[in-house]
Amino acid sequence: MADIRELRRLMRQLEDQLVVCMRCGMCQAVCPVFAQTGREADVARGKLVLLDGLMQEMLNDPEAVRERLQRCLLCGSCAANCPSGVNVLDIFLKARAILAGYLGLPPLKKAVFRRLLAHPQTLDRVVEFGAVFQKLFTRPVNEIVGTSCARFASPLLADRHFRTLAAVPLHRRCPSLNTPAGASGLKVGFFVGCLIDKIFPSAAEAALRVLEHHGVGVFLPEAQGCCGIPAVSSGDTRTFNELVRYHLDKFDSAEFDVLVTCCATCTSTIKKIWPSLCSEDLTARAAALAARTMDISQFLVQRVKASAAPVPSAAGRIVTFHDSCHLKKSLGVSAEPRDLIRANPGYTLKEMAGADDCCGMGGSFNLEHYGLSARIGRLKRDSIASTGCSVVATGCPACMLQISDMLSQAGDRIAVKHPIEIFAESFYGTSPKKD
Repeated sequence: MADIRELRRLMRQLEDQLVVCMRCGMCQAVCPVFAQTGREADVARGKLVLLDGLMQEMLNDPEAVRERLQRCLLCGSCAANCPSGVNVLDIFLKARAILAGYLGLPPLKKAVFRRLLAHPQTLDRVVEFGAVFQKLFTRPVNEIVGTSCARFASPLLADRHFRTLAAVPLHRRCPSLNTPAGASGLKVGFFVGCLIDKIFPSAAEAALRVLEHHGVGVFLPEAQGCCGIPAVSSGDTRTFNELVRYHLDKFDSAEFDVLVTCCATCTSTIKKIWPSLCSEDLTARAAALAARTMDISQFLVQRVKASAAPVPSAAGRIVTFHDSCHLKKSLGVSAEPRDLIRANPGYTLKEMAGADDCCGMGGSFNLEHYGLSARIGRLKRDSIASTGCSVVATGCPACMLQISDMLSQAGDRIAVKHPIEIFAESFYGTSPKKD
């Protein structure tokens, strides 16, 4: 059972935040889930009305309340367009934490979060074991996108086309790093993130090459883990706080100017969610680290003034860019990754319609509501394909997974890359290593 004092604190904060909502319904126009279902219960306003009487509803039908709260991508479209400035994501995460404290976590989630996610080195060993044997259960399906599908019928994988685990994760390729500041006079802390480490290590390697090229020192501590967003999104504040404390202990003692990540979700979590939802004894430390955390593209463009090609070429492979929700709507970063792409003369950037429309991933939302997630994702696929591009880039590895799935299922031959990989090609060409 959760700490009663912590639940009371969250409930008081929730009550104060709920009164800001004016029930105007502007969230209906931008909610990707509501656009598919047309259900008031699936839009922010409907959920906020429900939360107004949360204590009573928890007594009447707590499982129904949890089910409604979980049908949300946490994309932030509602908050970004709310005229009253309602912090919807913060409200929903606190409500999920209250419900998890009251009901407890589902057994499977509890096992995954408490026994694996909360113990980074254990998670690493389990995932590495899975990487060794994954070829027995999967088969390649689209070489250009880099996807595979289940070799046998699988309730978990269903009809998904997915990126497999990297044969060698980043924590094996580069266990740790501590280099001094070079010509730039800057040094960064490097937060890796689970998906970058275990599925897209080439993005992190590209970032490290670019940082070295620009004379930026790097502190990359060993045995990093998850930023905690899967746990806190399911209401597991215990695992979330353990992971926050674990990483603060790793980065607090080191001297660096900025903490950077290649994962928009990790950046948003560290900057926005760590200080807001961590336990009170961690708040000051989390806020201090959050204040100097930046997305890798934002750091390179704003602080390093990075550039590659002095004269952008009018020719090259067509690439389009998807704005991940966490990067644009939460952090307000959209120009910088485009600047990195334009710096490579081998590419021509062509904007897609609805570049900042949610791709439908939403982390665990994709696992629990895959049909709905795929319907939203296919809209993003159509926007990408309509540009005639050969490459689509995005700064979020979760979006990379969703977009890869949708493109592959449609039979598209469009590569999915991180902007930092495209930028790194300006100096080093395509990396010979494959994830």
